[in-house]
Amino acid sequence: MFFKKKKFKQNIFPDEILIDSRNMPNFETSQFEGRFERAISKKTFLYFSAALFLIAMFFTSKVFYLQIVRGDELANRSLNNKLRKETLAPMRGVIYDRNNIILAWNGEKERLYTDMDGLSHTLGYVGLPSKEDIESDKDILLNMEIGKSGVEKNFEKELRGIVGTALAERDSQGNIISESVQTHPQSGDNIYLSIDAKLQSEMYKILGDTAKNNKFSGGVGIIMDARTGEIISMASWPEYDSQIMSRGKPADKINAFLTDDHKPFLNRAISGLYAPGSVVKPMVAIAALNEGIISPDKQIFSSGSISVQNPFYPEIKSVFKDWKAHGWVDMKRALAVSSDVYFYEIGGGYEEIRGLGINKLEEYAKMFGLGDGTGIDLPSEASGVVPSQEVKKQNNPGDPLWRIGDTYISSIGQGYFLSTPLEIAVYTAAIANNGILLKPKIVKDENLSEYDGKKIKIPDEYFKIVKEGMRMAVTGGTAQGLSRPEVKIAAKTGTAETGAGKRFIHSWIMGFFPYENPKYIFTMLLENGPAGTTTGAPYATSRLLDWIAKNAPEYFE
Repeated sequence: MFFKKKKFKQNIFPDEILIDSRNMPNFETSQFEGRFERAISKKTFLYFSAALFLIAMFFTSKVFYLQIVRGDELANRSLNNKLRKETLAPMRGVIYDRNNIILAWNGEKERLYTDMDGLSHTLGYVGLPSKEDIESDKDILLNMEIGKSGVEKNFEKELRGIVGTALAERDSQGNIISESVQTHPQSGDNIYLSIDAKLQSEMYKILGDTAKNNKFSGGVGIIMDARTGEIISMASWPEYDSQIMSRGKPADKINAFLTDDHKPFLNRAISGLYAPGSVVKPMVAIAALNEGIISPDKQIFSSGSISVQNPFYPEIKSVFKDWKAHGWVDMKRALAVSSDVYFYEIGGGYEEIRGLGINKLEEYAKMFGLGDGTGIDLPSEASGVVPSQEVKKQNNPGDPLWRIGDTYISSIGQGYFLSTPLEIAVYTAAIANNGILLKPKIVKDENLSEYDGKKIKIPDEYFKIVKEGMRMAVTGGTAQGLSRPEVKIAAKTGTAETGAGKRFIHSWIMGFFPYENPKYIFTMLLENGPAGTTTGAPYATSRLLDWIAKNAPEYFE
């Protein structure tokens, strides 16, 4: 038996303790000399056996528990649950205005936007990625909201952050059973815009009121720092709702945005193309001075029109009208009253004045940034069109011949001339700062240098003459409505005829303040109003200046 005594084993014989040196010739026998072996005691053996029995019972019970008690559950889990490596979406960065007003942030389940008017085109909105988005950027997750327009889109990578990773166990319904984070996601960067949200919101309201009350189909307003290119406000009326677009509902409101004839998705400031009209006249004047076409004091008589004989049919005359008869005007006066005849002659030539000609007009327009876009840090910017013989060939292949009349109307910003309001704003800044072509910026940069742009190589004295003419427009010309005691302003108005039969107009104004030391420029446009309307961009600008004087007078300092 297992525990039976063996009496004869109680004694140990001498030969049992001696090492056989013949069998182990290399063994150091001396170290065991004088030692005896002792048998394992019964007590120790019993303890050891009991321990083995307990261990065996533990594993047996564990196997019983896993196979019998939880067998069905674990079998189902092994069949239906999956352990997978998953990505963790980071928190999206927050967007602020220049005064730290929060404009876009993260709610518990969705992206949230301010309810201030006039900011949707700037901020944009977010939505789930398309197949193309995911294929073009490996860091975009299927269920991650990404920027679809505006700052949200243009600064997507900065706002998005860096994804994390985790090991997650999910059941057959996709529910997470357990999760272990391997790499924590890094939140996106917060972005501070250069815009003044309160000023931009007020600008939007004024544009909307003026447009609706005077039957314009849209409007744009821009204020930009003439020293740095920072956008202080840039509103486009009408707009969509960033919150509704990010939620993707309600469907009826989204459909209303899509079908609205006023095109609320069009950011008119950077994507709208319009005939600039007379706001190009300061550029034409500077070009004429620099090319020696005319001296600033030489006067031209405007009787209300000029006539040009047809070289092939002398009895036929083409008449080019001024908007009114101005009499004798020099350059400054011509800018102040916006004489078309004066600019017909210095642009296209008439009698003893040779004129710039279309090639020089094209050269100087592009020199001031027209027709090339601005490079602003927003998506979907369009580039304007500068008139040229090639442009006419492309747009009018049935009559590609360039005529003197084409040069005349190009000299007053009509014909094939098209510009975005932001291009006009950048060009206005170049006049205000004596020829520095700035790149506009919507995101604030504390390290931004002043007057860091391309210098147009034209003498400062020519800019001075033109700016004096623009100041005269406010003190006694077409922009008198902008005269106010708080600050001296210089401006140039423009009215561009458009539509079949010239039944509509674009109402423009551009300018800067303070006149003595320009810090800010402004550009406003009211789009497609009925011909003959006298309340447009100058009126909207006057209202905005009143608001600034009362609520943000620091801009006049």
